[in-house]
Amino acid sequence: MAYRSRILENELDELGSALPAIAIEGPKGVGKTETASRRAKTVHRLDDPDDLAFAQADPRRLLQSAPPVLLDEWQRLPETWDLVRRAVDSGATPGTFLLTGSASPAPDAALHSGAGRIATIRMRPLSLAERLDGEASVSLSTLLEGDRPSLAGETEMTLEDYAAEIVGSGFPGLIGLPDRASRTQLDGYLARIVDRDFPELGHVLRNPAGLHRWMIAYAAATSTSASFEKIRDAATGGEGEKPSRRGAAPSADGNQGAERHSHAPVRR
Repeated sequence: MAYRSRILENELDELGSALPAIAIEGPKGVGKTETASRRAKTVHRLDDPDDLAFAQADPRRLLQSAPPVLLDEWQRLPETWDLVRRAVDSGATPGTFLLTGSASPAPDAALHSGAGRIATIRMRPLSLAERLDGEASVSLSTLLEGDRPSLAGETEMTLEDYAAEIVGSGFPGLIGLPDRASRTQLDGYLARIVDRDFPELGHVLRNPAGLHRWMIAYAAATSTSASFEKIRDAATGGEGEKPSRRGAAPSADGNQGAERHSHAPVRR
């Protein structure tokens, strides 16, 4: 599939000319690696067993590669974050490092936050403007800058086309797939988040099926004014004891307040 240009690239161009280290964060599958690798001379894919073994033997060698250096899935070897941070402190030049991953340093981790050294930007799934060919006729940035151009425009898209894009996927790898294949991939994506990604991030789930139901309930309420009670009832239908709003919210220490309820998603 042909590469689709991302709006984020303009920000990367501007920041890369001034800052030595940039971390691109975002969910799996949104295109972080593909976009970053197009700007790197050296790519270290730490989700590859061979690359990871090479890095574990002497992590400092990663920083001695020809820049820009991309450390993809850096969280597989967390000490690379502090190595980059120290390299910045030692005078790394603008555009030297790119880090991509689906995680940030945890607040309770031994790693430095990277504040003032590693700039972090967020990549999201493809917007409608990124999915479609052609130039947009209305610029939000222009409006926010105070200009008042004409808001007239034309499009060949129909209401059905907009509806299809709303319920479709913004993941680049799924664009153009038949409906059944797309649904299968998205179902697998959600299952991996619950079954693999949460445990990999150190979160213990007592009831994975409960978390899946809460995710479905929140997704169904997207762009609506649904109350917490309506979302809760959709996620816990058929169960007698239901958590309160306070009980379902994460506590100050990051634990799930509703863990005492057998149906609720639990994070410890």
